[in-house]
Amino acid sequence: MFEAKPILKNLPNLPGVYRMLNAENTVIYVGKAKDLKKRVSSYFNKNLASPRTKMMVSQIANIETTVTRSEAEALLLENNLIKGLMPRYNVLFRDDKSYPYIALTGDAFPRLAFHRGTQRKGHQYFGPFPSSPAVRESIQLLQKVFKLRTCENTVFANRSRPCLQYQIARCTAPCVNLISQQDYAADVRHAAMFLLGKTNEVIDALGNAMNDAAESMEYEHAAILRDRIQALRQVQAKQFVSDFSVSDADVIACAEVQGQHCINLVMIRGGRHLGDKSFFPKNSQDADLVETVEAFITQYYLSQNTPPLLVCGAEIDKTEFEDMLSEQSGRKIRVLTNAIGDKKVWLKMAETNAELALQQRQATTANQQARLLALREALNLAESTERIECFDISHTMGEATVGSCVVFDRGDMQNSEYRRYNITGITPGDDYAAMRDVLTRRYKKVAAGEGKRPDLIFIDGGKGQLGVAIEVMQEVGLDDILLVGIAKGEERKPGLETMIFSDTGEMLNLPTDNLGLHLLQQIRDEAHRFAITGHRAKRAKARITSSLEDIEGVGAKRRKALLMRFGGLDGIKSASIDEIAQVEGISLALAQTIHERLH
Repeated sequence: MFEAKPILKNLPNLPGVYRMLNAENTVIYVGKAKDLKKRVSSYFNKNLASPRTKMMVSQIANIETTVTRSEAEALLLENNLIKGLMPRYNVLFRDDKSYPYIALTGDAFPRLAFHRGTQRKGHQYFGPFPSSPAVRESIQLLQKVFKLRTCENTVFANRSRPCLQYQIARCTAPCVNLISQQDYAADVRHAAMFLLGKTNEVIDALGNAMNDAAESMEYEHAAILRDRIQALRQVQAKQFVSDFSVSDADVIACAEVQGQHCINLVMIRGGRHLGDKSFFPKNSQDADLVETVEAFITQYYLSQNTPPLLVCGAEIDKTEFEDMLSEQSGRKIRVLTNAIGDKKVWLKMAETNAELALQQRQATTANQQARLLALREALNLAESTERIECFDISHTMGEATVGSCVVFDRGDMQNSEYRRYNITGITPGDDYAAMRDVLTRRYKKVAAGEGKRPDLIFIDGGKGQLGVAIEVMQEVGLDDILLVGIAKGEERKPGLETMIFSDTGEMLNLPTDNLGLHLLQQIRDEAHRFAITGHRAKRAKARITSSLEDIEGVGAKRRKALLMRFGGLDGIKSASIDEIAQVEGISLALAQTIHERLH
């Protein structure tokens, strides 16, 4: 048993972070505290309510602490340690992507853009939004109503005539001065007001401008303003959160079904419902709803802009979180745990969405488990077979060869464990050499103790690819892992795949309605999708950077002049020979050569 008294005796009554370590010196839990001595000592009371906490305490072999200047600083450190160490007793919310925003750039004619990542000074940002489609839908709406440009600055600076966006009434063509900077700035101001939820003020301003235009007998301009007002009113009726008294808020609900938890987050910005998103935490089987919600707030809001109001469906210590989030964000944050009225209605909706998301996830998991069971039976695999890895190679006539590895484990595809391999140094089009390269790079590390060992490996290919895979696995010392080659059927029709086994050489075809075959097809198709998307991106990048470089007579200076004039390779491709010849340093003969090579 761990003797805690010597450590507890010397702990300070200060804010900080504590780490529980097991006998292998692995961190199994990270927590924060306003008072380290009181908080850590509470784990060693005789009456611990949670079986999960009792289990964790029984494994403690050491405790490490870090004192911080404030509880908010402890919150930041705790979040960083949890994400870095992934302790087994912390409720974990894994979400690597930063959330998308709408940006209005600080240019003379601001650009309307999708933004994800670090925010820069001089630009305006609106969000975050729960998903990329929500941002793109809003950008399309703003284009229809306010007609702001979305083109890159390189394209904008080199336009000589309006683009298609102007032709379809999605832009006012500031690139060729078809709108004054003053009028464009007014459209930008109205768009920003709309994104901030000031829709009524925008409608009032547009109404006054419409009346002024009508009085001045500028009827065409008045009609344009009238159409904008009607569009905004339709949007307002469709998207506005009626009776919600705060324009910016997040509604956080947690549901539990058969030991699994789901957090549903509803985002309200500028009085508009932007959508919701469901989160499924790890290590939450024995946690209660309060602990799950607290873990979500801790891990989520330190990397996002916190709205002024959080409506929670669990009785968390709201004072603690209000203080920490307010200090961290630099403004007052309210946390509401006893929602009434309209907020209670929205909380109930979020709870319903969380329950539905859990039910759908469990149904999907049950289906995948049934497929895995059928695959074990069909292939005569051991009951312990859980982790399956699948490999595929993608290229175009040997160009931009990419290998992919996808992983099925714990009853589902594990996207975060997918890997792509850029393959060089082989004869173009040699699939066998490409497969050898990928498998060697992958399983040398596994044999050395890095990464997880699979129970089964699928190879997308016939006897040739499987033969190469068998050789590689023998070379790295993992020849006891079963390999199965998946040879495509006649005319590549689904359901006609033939499986070839590495241990016996046996060939097997499963019935088209076999659930195990469906799982095999799902994993194989995912490997193909992942490989081909990587290949296309690599091929496109290679062609963009090399196509001009391969043309004799086009050096760095001329390449730069061409790209600046036409805004990119696509612009050069769409230009005529005469237009290319107008670029400084490009003769008519060279322009003809460039045009022919690019087509």
